[in-house]
Amino acid sequence: MKRTYIRRAAELVTCSGDKAKHGSEMKEVGIIKNGAVLIEDGHIALVGSTEELDKKVDFQAAELIDAGGQAVLPGFVDSHTHFLFGGYRADEFGWRLQGESYLSIMEKGGGINATVTPTRAASVEDFVAVGKERLDTMLRFGVTTVEGKSGYGMDKDTELRMLRAMKILDESHPVDVVRTFLGPHSVLPEWKGKEREFLKYMLTEVMPEVKKEDLAEFADIFTETGVFNIEDSTWYLQEAKKLGFRLKVHADEIAPNFGGAEMAVRCGAHSADHLLKASDEGIRLLAEGNTIATLLPLTAFCLKEPYAPARKMIDAGCAVALASDLNPGSCFSNSIPLLIALGCIYMNMRIEEVVTALTLNGAAAVGREKEIGSIDPGKQADLIFLRYPSIQFLPYRTGVNIVSRVMKRGELVI
Repeated sequence: MKRTYIRRAAELVTCSGDKAKHGSEMKEVGIIKNGAVLIEDGHIALVGSTEELDKKVDFQAAELIDAGGQAVLPGFVDSHTHFLFGGYRADEFGWRLQGESYLSIMEKGGGINATVTPTRAASVEDFVAVGKERLDTMLRFGVTTVEGKSGYGMDKDTELRMLRAMKILDESHPVDVVRTFLGPHSVLPEWKGKEREFLKYMLTEVMPEVKKEDLAEFADIFTETGVFNIEDSTWYLQEAKKLGFRLKVHADEIAPNFGGAEMAVRCGAHSADHLLKASDEGIRLLAEGNTIATLLPLTAFCLKEPYAPARKMIDAGCAVALASDLNPGSCFSNSIPLLIALGCIYMNMRIEEVVTALTLNGAAAVGREKEIGSIDPGKQADLIFLRYPSIQFLPYRTGVNIVSRVMKRGELVI
């Protein structure tokens, strides 16, 4: 048995729990001063103060890691990304800076549909190569689990290639990749006015193959004005659930009072994501239910849009997660340091709430809150070390990566 003993952490931030934290619970991150962790065969065995664990651990039988002067916390979970795609859309970023809206760019052939052609031209090997580079970057930021979505092929062959590449990456890269099928990511011109037929095509021709090859756990849909309406989205999610998929929803990003959050809760989705324009009723239902409110501040920043009302949601009792939304259009960034700064400075979140949103609640958004997301006995030993003694340095050292070491399943990988 391999044992690793981490001791003398200035702050051991446990984020303890095996379910999402709601509302005021989010600020309870369980800090142990002069903390220590014993890891056995990749899983956490003991947690406590160094003084307590020094009396229990056989120093001769364990590899020792001195975390003096450093904060140690669970690995970050980036619970909403589109990290595999072909091509880039740098020109659109310039258009937006000149005042073009997201919808107007979509209407003139930009947006999601502009990524389809280069993505369809990419092979599994192409996806694996570029995916590895992006996962390497995530790992350096302290991300130890990431959710990856398909959705830039919107045909059978490309969607399957994207998910097969993600499966290969999950099996070969230190970062765990939770895979989500997002076939209904947009409406291609040939399917305009035939949205229900497009969803039937996905449900009958593509998704059974996805399940047969065990390529994705979750099914997602872009529910929004000009894309998929509430009625079609509800039907799709219900049918996807029958096929054995867990559910996620792109909800309430653009149009106010569209009802995406309400639908996500009614359908039993694990998460409702974006939520910039969520209604008061949607927030109330999220607070009362088990659907995670996954907010994507980097996207709002890049689009120059008002941020999702994180403070209002937390005060109402919602379980909030934060994620990057790395994608080729609206947010070609996966900067966790910038995300943390935006959460604290512009979304009025306490750093403790941000840490919960990036750990335990992020894990809950991908259905893994019982395996990762906190430093608790029995959980996977995914840990990050900061260069400084407190999580207060995460927003204070603004926009700078202060992760010094990353541990995945008890092994140092950074």
